[in-house]
Amino acid sequence: MQLAGCAVNPATGRNNFVMMSEQQELDLGRRYNQQILKQNPRYADEKLQAYVQQVGERVARSSHRNQLAYRFTVVDSPDINAFALPGGYIYIHRGLLAYLNSEAELAAVLGHEIAHVTARHSVQQQSQSTAWGVLGQAVAIGTGVGAAADVTNVLGSAFVRGYGRDMELEADGLGAQYLARSGYDPQAMIEVVRVLKNQEVFSRDQAARRGEAQPAGGYHGLFDTHPDNDRRLQQVLGPAQALATGQQEVNREAFLRHLEGLPFGDSAETGVRRGQRFYHASLNFTLAFPEGWGLLNRPDALIGHTADQQAFIAMTLEDNPQKLTPAELLRQRVGSQRLMATVELQQAGLKGYSAVIPGNAAKRVAVIQHGAGAYLFVAAVRGRAALASQDEQFLSVIKSFRPMTRAEYQQAQPLRLHRVKARSGQTIEALAKGSKLPGDALATLRLLNNLYPDGEPKPGDWLKVVR
Repeated sequence: MQLAGCAVNPATGRNNFVMMSEQQELDLGRRYNQQILKQNPRYADEKLQAYVQQVGERVARSSHRNQLAYRFTVVDSPDINAFALPGGYIYIHRGLLAYLNSEAELAAVLGHEIAHVTARHSVQQQSQSTAWGVLGQAVAIGTGVGAAADVTNVLGSAFVRGYGRDMELEADGLGAQYLARSGYDPQAMIEVVRVLKNQEVFSRDQAARRGEAQPAGGYHGLFDTHPDNDRRLQQVLGPAQALATGQQEVNREAFLRHLEGLPFGDSAETGVRRGQRFYHASLNFTLAFPEGWGLLNRPDALIGHTADQQAFIAMTLEDNPQKLTPAELLRQRVGSQRLMATVELQQAGLKGYSAVIPGNAAKRVAVIQHGAGAYLFVAAVRGRAALASQDEQFLSVIKSFRPMTRAEYQQAQPLRLHRVKARSGQTIEALAKGSKLPGDALATLRLLNNLYPDGEPKPGDWLKVVR
């Protein structure tokens, strides 16, 4: 068996140095797929899932590796992202779906990810498949404390992150060719890059207004200029434009119909944030985070962090089959580590237990019993700062955990996308008035409708609104 050496790339025809055979690539994809599905819950709308699978298969049939069995999955996450695993497992987050405006744009995203598979980009960059994340060093929080020890695992891998500009450009060019061959307008690839570039500009503008550090580029955040002015992007898309027959499909209305009712931002299944408070209806709990803190909501953990990401508190749901008391469960989880400053908690009818694990990287830990399970909190400060600098904040989060009131169940319902037809003289500003969208509602609605930064709709246009 050939384990390493030169192999002809099926998409480009070039020789690439690779470390695995195609069978090993397929096995790797299957293995990673199991992990990804645990960390990225499937969105529970089978009609939408079937639609995305149908569009993806149509594009994949026109690809260089059309013999693979491609699987397309919509992930229940507000993140603006899509990614591919080796062997044809492709994921698109519903957060990205919300900002697309046609079936051709959906096909462009899927075509781009298909191209990563056909060009074997993940195989070429296998060495980059290490854990990553904006909160990557949060693993230090949970060392030796049960499931929280693996808190970085919820943040994904290099497959989710991207491949560098050359490979991303190659995927754009190949994906646009697959679009044209499958009957979609290859110009949709430019439209998608424009949508993503506008997201990047918006994020940086908002960060500057808040006086925060400039965020790193998100999905496909690789272009210094807008796509119409990017010479290399225009060059790689040239061959696809030549394949267009003039009968290429866009299918805007059909696509928008499939988005009707799509949760925007958080979903009820994963929990909803309202200001600094978090609500989870099916698990019947709420808790609050200090003003200015960020929140990362993943299936395995809920992670709150200071704006500078120097302090974290991670919460995980633990099984308690032995029905241990909070103190017993916490001691079981920390093993041989010493506990200091122990305190029993009583809050809103719930029992809990909290303590400090002393040492150079001291941690605040707690367990609160609720229902059949128990919630484990692990908090720490990075660097040389003392735990005491944030311990009051950590305790405030732990002590805010309680069951929801009946009135709060409405707060736990997500915002949803709906379609409206623009009337004569109607402006985005008018639609933004009274909007429940958090933050800059006007800019968000423009982003959703590809009208950023200052576009206005034409009468009769279908628009996405959030309510």
